[in-house]
Amino acid sequence: MAHVEDAKDPLEDQNRTRRRRGRGTSAPNPFPQKPFRQPRHIYAPVEAVSADELAAIHEASLTVLEDIGLDFLHDEAKSLLKEAGADVDPASNRVRFDRHLVEDLIGKAPSSFTVHARNPAHNLIFGEDWITFSCVVSAPNAYDRIRGRRAGNQSDYRDFLKLAQFFNIIHCVLGYPVEPVDLHPSIRHLDCISDMVRLTDKVFHIYSLGKERNQDGLEITRIAMGLSDEEFKRTPCVTSVINTSSPLRLDTPMLQGLIEMARAGQVSIITPFTLAGAMAPVTVAGALVLQNAEALAAIAFSQIVNPGAPVVYGGFTSNVDMKSGAPAFGTPEYVKAALVSGQLARRYRLPFRSSGVCAANTVDYQAALETTLSQWGALNGGANVIKHAAGWLEGGLSAGFEKFIADVDLLQMLAEYLTPLDISPEALAISAIRDVGPGGHFFGTQHTRDRYKDAFYAPISSDWRNHESWMEAGSPTTFDKSHQLYKQALEAYVRPPLDLAIDEELQAFVARRKEEGGAPTDF
Repeated sequence: MAHVEDAKDPLEDQNRTRRRRGRGTSAPNPFPQKPFRQPRHIYAPVEAVSADELAAIHEASLTVLEDIGLDFLHDEAKSLLKEAGADVDPASNRVRFDRHLVEDLIGKAPSSFTVHARNPAHNLIFGEDWITFSCVVSAPNAYDRIRGRRAGNQSDYRDFLKLAQFFNIIHCVLGYPVEPVDLHPSIRHLDCISDMVRLTDKVFHIYSLGKERNQDGLEITRIAMGLSDEEFKRTPCVTSVINTSSPLRLDTPMLQGLIEMARAGQVSIITPFTLAGAMAPVTVAGALVLQNAEALAAIAFSQIVNPGAPVVYGGFTSNVDMKSGAPAFGTPEYVKAALVSGQLARRYRLPFRSSGVCAANTVDYQAALETTLSQWGALNGGANVIKHAAGWLEGGLSAGFEKFIADVDLLQMLAEYLTPLDISPEALAISAIRDVGPGGHFFGTQHTRDRYKDAFYAPISSDWRNHESWMEAGSPTTFDKSHQLYKQALEAYVRPPLDLAIDEELQAFVARRKEEGGAPTDF
C-alpha cells in the first residue's frame, strides 16, 4: 500500500511562520517587478523563408503523411483513424493520411483560446499575438552554486514552484521544473500536481504517461478549479505536451494522453522533438519537414477525437554536435528552425510553442548567449507559448536556481522590449527640450523627475550591471548575486490562498488514490 499523507500540512506551517514574522499575505516584494500581464507581439514576425518555400515544406510534409505514414502504437487510436478515413495497415501500426483529410481536420482546431488559472487574474490567452513564458520543466537534476548538481527531489521541486509563483514574468508552469525522483513513480504525479495547485495559482501542466496519470491529473485540476464535469470540458485549464517518438512514431502513452486531453477539452501542446542529424534529416529543411508531418498527424488525430479540441503547434527542432551526438541549443540552426516553425503555425492558424534553451552547464557567457539567441528565435518566430524560459541548463538535464534568476532578468527585459513606445505629446518632451535649451542637461528637469523611476528597465538587482563593482576585488559575480537573489525570493514567497473546501477535497482524492496504489509503473 502506498504511503498516505499525514494530516499535518507542512506548507501551512510555513505560512504560519511568515505570519508570525509579520508578513501575512501581503509581504513586501524586494524585487522590482511589474504586475502580472501577458506581453504581446508588437513587431511583425520574421519570415525566414518565402511563401513558395513554405509551401514546399508543407507539401513535402503531406507527401510524407500520404506515402510513408506514421506508426500509431495504440489500438483505439488506429480504430478512430480508420473510422475517420485514414489508411490503416491491418498488418502493422502504419497509418497514412490523405492530404485533404489532414487539411480538413487541422482546420477544426481553434486558432486561439483562453486557458483558465485557479486565480482568474492569471488566465492566459494562447494564440493571436499573446506571449506566455513558462519556467524550465522536466529536468532530471537540480543545480545551484553551493550544493552543485544533484538528482531531482521534492524539496527542490517545491522551491522552483515557489519561484515560478513569485516572479510575475513567469506566467505558468508547464511541467515539473525538476523531476522529484525521491517520490515513488506510482504516486509522484499525485504529489506533484497537488503541489502545483497549492503552491501556485497559475496555469499548470500534467504529463501524458499513461491513462491513469492523465485521469488523475484531470480530476485534480477539476477539483482545484471548482468545476463540474461538464463545466470542466468547456473550460481549458490544464496543458499536456504530446511528444512524437521521432522519426514518424506516436507511442502508446502519448496517444492515450492525447485522447484523454482532447476528450476532456483540455490543451495538448503537440511537440515533435526532432534533432537534425540524429532522429531527423541533417538539413534544417528536412528536419522541419519531419517535424511538420509529425505535428500535423497528431493535431489531425486530436480533432478526430474531439473536433475543436484546443491544441498548440510545437516546434523543438535543433541540431546535434556531430562529434558527440549531444543536442545543441541556441545555435543558428535552432533559431532558423524556430522562425520557420512559426511561419508554419501561422499557415495553419494555430498557436505556436517554442523554447528558451541552451546547452551550457552553468551561468556563464555560453548560457547567456545561447538562451538569448533561442529566445530571440522564439519571439521573432511569433511564439505564443515559450517553454523552459527560466532555469534551463545543460541541454535540459539540469534546472538551475541561479540560471532561473538570470533568465527572469532577461525575460523582464524582453517584456519591456515588447512594450509599445510612448509617442504622446508629453513623451515627445518639447517643453523639456525648450526649458533646457542648447548645452544643458536633463537630469534635474521636472520632466525627468516625474518619470525617472519608470523611465528605463530596472534590473532585479540595482548593482546587477554596475561596472565599477565588477572591478572591485571580492565583488560578487553574476553567479554569486543570482544565488543570493533566489534565496531572497524564496524567503519572500507567500503561498497563494486556496478555498478550504477545495483543499480538503483535493487532499481526500490524493489520499484515496494513494491507498489504491496510484498509477502503474509499467507501460
